[in-house]
Amino acid sequence: MSITERARELQPDLVRLRRALHREPELGLALPRTQEKVLAALDGLPLEITPGRAIGSVTAVLRGGRPGGAVLLRGDMDALPVTEKTGLDYASEVPGAMHACGHDLHTAGLVGAATLLAERREHLQGDVVFMFQPGEEGHNGAGRMIEEGVLDAAGKPLDAAFALHVAANRLPGGLVATRPGTVTSASDVLTVTVRGAGGHGSTPHSAKDPVPVACEIVTALQNWVTRRFDIFDPVVVTVGSFHAGTQANVIPETATFEATVRSYSEAAHAQLIEGLPRLVRGIAESHGVDAETDYRVQYPVTVNDPGETAFALEAARELLGPTQVLEAPHPANGSEDFAFVLRRTPGTMLLVGAAPEGVDASTAPMNHSPHAVFDDRVLGRQAALLTELAEQRLARGGAA
Repeated sequence: MSITERARELQPDLVRLRRALHREPELGLALPRTQEKVLAALDGLPLEITPGRAIGSVTAVLRGGRPGGAVLLRGDMDALPVTEKTGLDYASEVPGAMHACGHDLHTAGLVGAATLLAERREHLQGDVVFMFQPGEEGHNGAGRMIEEGVLDAAGKPLDAAFALHVAANRLPGGLVATRPGTVTSASDVLTVTVRGAGGHGSTPHSAKDPVPVACEIVTALQNWVTRRFDIFDPVVVTVGSFHAGTQANVIPETATFEATVRSYSEAAHAQLIEGLPRLVRGIAESHGVDAETDYRVQYPVTVNDPGETAFALEAARELLGPTQVLEAPHPANGSEDFAFVLRRTPGTMLLVGAAPEGVDASTAPMNHSPHAVFDDRVLGRQAALLTELAEQRLARGGAA
């Protein structure tokens, strides 16, 4: 039986698991109910399983029936602090939490791959590490799992690492895409607090109003980005939170805002780390107020290895057909802590379209939206593709 045929047989079980995960989303690094469901789904498979020591991760190793190298397959498990508004009959039952980024599909798809590979282990030319990761949504779960030894779990160096990420929009259901080099952006957070002197709104000359200074800084950030960076190496700065004051006739002491900062190269990333705080300080000083900046580096640029990406695209086309796989012309604007894995191990991340059938992918609600809906039909495809990547990559050995 082929991988795709067997994956189709597993589809009902994967749907049940995915929907159970979707009903009970968990946030951050501690995912007890999610971890319990994953362990139950893996029970009975010939795996060496290690739950996380300080976090809710699961690492499982499958020993192939033939000698060879090792590959890693990653699936993240955490949800987002979003109140679901999809109206699905399996919608989140946890107030203020939702699998709005499709990690429930990643988890179920990786369980499917573990099942398929375990059934084929006699002919597997090496070992497979399954990385069930918590805390991808801003909690550095990949970094924490690396600290706990996931990259060494096979007891030998990894030849390659692969991960899939579903998209609720942009890509039609089932379509697979990736690219060599930068595949997702770096992600940082800039927090600025402007400190002035409060007073009465009728006499601003007697106070030091931090609000217009903070507003000027917000505008200057946009101008600075357009004049300091090559348009072919873009940078995005978006202020998503701005807080100041209590009522109309009171000049507050402080004004604070937070911005997400995205970049697509190490050079641009380094320039942002140095340049943005300097710009903020300069504007504040010109107005005679103080400004505190906290520039928090979150995730680096996710860089796909060219050789491993060429291999992954070839393997995907063999499995799914050439019309179902494309090389993406541009990186995605999101960020990924799988970047930390790819800094240590050559590999690639692929995107899988999961827009529901009959929905225009170009206008469908995007990942992180409370209205985001992902098509269960891609679960078997994810499992089959991860299985194909692991089998073929182990059979090649060495560098791709």
